[in-house]
Amino acid sequence: MTASVPGQFSLVLHSHLPWLANHGRWPVGEEWLYQSWAGSYLPVVEALRRLADDGFTDQLTLGVTPVLAAQLDDPHCLRSMHEWLADWQLRAREAAQTPDGAVRRLGHREHRAAAAALGTFETRWRHGGSAPLRALVDAGTVELLSGPLTHPFQPLLDPRLREFGLREGLADTRLRVGRTPAGIWAPECGFAPGMETLYAAAGVRHFLVDGPALHGDSALGRTVGDSDVVAFARDLPISYRVWSPRSGYPGHAAYRDFHTYHHGTGLKGVRVTGRSVAGEQKKPYDPDRATAAVSRHAADFVAHVRDRLVAESDRIGRPALVVAAFDTELFGHWWYEGPQWLEQVLRLLPEAGVRVGSLQTAREGGFVGEPVRLDDSSWGSGKDWRVWNGPQVADLVQLNREVVSTALDTVDKRLAQRGALRDPVSDQVLREALLTVSSDWAFMVSKDTAAQYARDRAFEHAHATREICWAADGGRESPARDLAAGWARPDNQFAALDARRLPGTACG
Repeated sequence: MTASVPGQFSLVLHSHLPWLANHGRWPVGEEWLYQSWAGSYLPVVEALRRLADDGFTDQLTLGVTPVLAAQLDDPHCLRSMHEWLADWQLRAREAAQTPDGAVRRLGHREHRAAAAALGTFETRWRHGGSAPLRALVDAGTVELLSGPLTHPFQPLLDPRLREFGLREGLADTRLRVGRTPAGIWAPECGFAPGMETLYAAAGVRHFLVDGPALHGDSALGRTVGDSDVVAFARDLPISYRVWSPRSGYPGHAAYRDFHTYHHGTGLKGVRVTGRSVAGEQKKPYDPDRATAAVSRHAADFVAHVRDRLVAESDRIGRPALVVAAFDTELFGHWWYEGPQWLEQVLRLLPEAGVRVGSLQTAREGGFVGEPVRLDDSSWGSGKDWRVWNGPQVADLVQLNREVVSTALDTVDKRLAQRGALRDPVSDQVLREALLTVSSDWAFMVSKDTAAQYARDRAFEHAHATREICWAADGGRESPARDLAAGWARPDNQFAALDARRLPGTACG
């Protein structure tokens, strides 16, 4: 084992998808969930389980947003995921029977992968995602992060709904895994001054910001303002070695190409080959070549983490913290070899003398510097709010504002009338309003990725909110209940959501 270096390395993964169940299948919709589930969530959790079985503890901080956790536990999604995996296996079997040698080899390889995924799903996931996540938390292998219910861009959200969404999200995570996380991944790393007060009141002890939010000095966490809440920032030089807007390991020529499909089966059978190589000219995927690249890149990353810890510790005159943070979906879904790379890195780091730990360990271990006043920030383009409030999404910003105002007015009136009684109409109004303000819709429009789907989803949930409120405000109780029940069928997440806990009401 190599001599130890000062400081700590913390790896943070952010697992998130918007609510997709019952809202389309292809090309955007539930298919996105099942691809990410098969490509990322299954193999990443399996890699962490193997580490747990080998006695590795405190390996990383894993964020799972409540809206994703709800889908991983949803009976409809579980049935459909099982069918999706079986369909993958059937497509692979079809490919394995073709006369084309390259396609036949691809089919055999994919059939083995599909069979393994089916076995894992049926053994560990068939009754929901909470069980495998809870096992990792209970083993001490991961620290789990929570977040607001539907991943809204919090700085632009009405303060009452912001507080409600955060508290309900923390409660939902506790319901699923048996404990309330000490930290959150704030959606899009969005922050506005004063939000630390909200976090402290909700019991949040630490959260993530992007590197520039701490003016590029991410070598320590910082308490925010006058609070005890700690902001940890991504170390961009280390994080960008894996993935950046322009470069990173996944673009290596040996790795499986994400974008190129075999048109007959939908299977991916070629490697990146080169950044400017057209899909039809890409070379066949070679697993041995890819495995060798994974080993090189894992060793390269570990060496850079080690060097970075030494350099940052020397710069600040005390042991430093290096935080690398990524979307979980990068590992496996976007970068096929990512879970293999991830496991190798976590096994290599201790051998290289690098201390590995979660954000909670970093906070408890004193990797915290002087207090800081944070400005408006995010991890989006420009590190500001332009993706979520820029001119291209001005209509969504206005829609969100109007829908939230309508929802809060209706719920306030109903709760004042009903007192302590649970109100399914108010509950569904808040569900639909929270789905309307999901940060994903503005992101997809700003980045022009399935923009029409995103707009349709935002306006659909806005319509649902307004329709229920219109009936309720008009005193049409029976239609209001019918409408709430009707919209609850496709949007059936968060059964424990309770409008009576909305801040500022007689009950909340």
